[in-house]
Amino acid sequence: MNNFMNMYFGPLNKEWCNYFLVLTIISFGFLVFLVFTEILYIFKNFRTINFRAIISGVTLLINLFLAYIFNRLLYTMCNKSIV
Repeated sequence: MNNFMNMYFGPLNKEWCNYFLVLTIISFGFLVFLVFTEILYIFKNFRTINFRAIISGVTLLINLFLAYIFNRLLYTMCNKSIV
């Protein structure tokens, strides 16, 4: 029973910290892409700008920024806790 608990609920190796690093890189890539997309959209449709599109873009930016920060924080915590 103890082996079962350690196998499924025990601590993972330090290599698993790379999972958060990959998520951080992906989130940052999407964040940069969305910033450029939003800027391009604003410049292209300046005369007929849609307020809903701007609000949804800003909401996506906030979501991606928070995902980037959370994954970066989790990666840092994982690396510092497993020495």
